[in-house]
This record gives sequence, structure tokens and C-alpha cells, in this order.
Amino acid sequence: MEFELFATFVSLPIVSEPHREPLWVLRAQSGDREALELLLRSVQPSLLRFSRALVGPSSADDVVQETLILVYRKLGQLTSPQHFRPWLFRIAKRAGLRHLKSARRWLDEFEDATHLTDVPAQETRPTHESVEDLVRMSDVSPASRVVLLLHFQEGLSLPEIAAALELPLGTVKSRLGYGLSLLRKRLGEKPRKGARDE
Repeated sequence: MEFELFATFVSLPIVSEPHREPLWVLRAQSGDREALELLLRSVQPSLLRFSRALVGPSSADDVVQETLILVYRKLGQLTSPQHFRPWLFRIAKRAGLRHLKSARRWLDEFEDATHLTDVPAQETRPTHESVEDLVRMSDVSPASRVVLLLHFQEGLSLPEIAAALELPLGTVKSRLGYGLSLLRKRLGEKPRKGARDE
């Protein structure tokens, strides 16, 4: 059944409608195959971007496939359909980390013991292109890339990211601050007053 579902899924066009996902979750939990396919197609682009940021482009498809299979198997366990996306990214994070661990590429996180207590609000949001460039930079750790991607490209709030990645909010802020400081350096901007350079 799983192979049949995903063979059909691959050939269908991608439709992203996050506002309809909670309804699709409920329908899929009730056995509606069409709703499950719509749900999985809706999250595929976001999931692929997230996986590329976490494990790199060469392994992203494997992580996406593993994540979609796990979502299919565990969707009945999700009790809050409105929290589908953070739940999805938590599953994807775990699948990605398992992949990195098995490939022995995961390095210890760069963080020191201090965390930012406040990340100053930006005057302007980084452009989509600058975030994508930053995500591709080799000197940005996978931990920071994932936070940047979830916040700026997927639109998740910092508490939602903390829940999805199972991290303390301070750690999420620290990773975001580190990534933003690299982006500012790359763009040649002076650090803003109150912002810490890592």
C-alpha cells in the first residue's frame, strides 16, 4: 500500500495550501486517500527546502521520502491538526539527523554556553535570495540553516520553531542571531547596536 500511495503521489502536481492543511489532516485521519495526497503534495516544497538546509542537496530527497513515509504511518497520532507543520518539521528534523548520524557527517554544534536573551527586531526582512544564499554557505552550520529557513522561508514563529526542533527558545534565538550576523557580514552591513557578533 505504501509503495502504491507514493508511486501515485510522485506523479501528481504540487499544490501548496497551508490554510487547508488542518482539514486535510482530519480527512486523512478518517481514511480519505485524496486528502492524504493533497496534504503530502502541499508540504513537499517546504519539506524539500528544509531537508536541503539540514542535510544538503544530495541527501535531501532521501530525507523527504523517509519523512513522508513516517507522516503517512503516524498521522493518526497527531491530536492537533492545526499543529501539523511543526509536527512535520519535527519528524523531518529527526529523519535528517538520523541520516547525518548514519553518514557520520554530523558535527557537534558550534554553540557556546551563552545564549542570546533577545534578538533585536529587524528593520527589514532579508530577501528570499539572501536567505537562500546564506543557507547554501558552508560556514553556516546545519543548525543555523534550519532555523533561518523555517523562520524566513516557511514563516514559522520562534516558539513554533523551538517546538518543531525540540529546542529551548533561547537556542533558537541564538541560532537565528548567528545566521543573521553572518548575513549582515556577507552583505557588508555594520552590525546594529545591541546585536552581538558571534
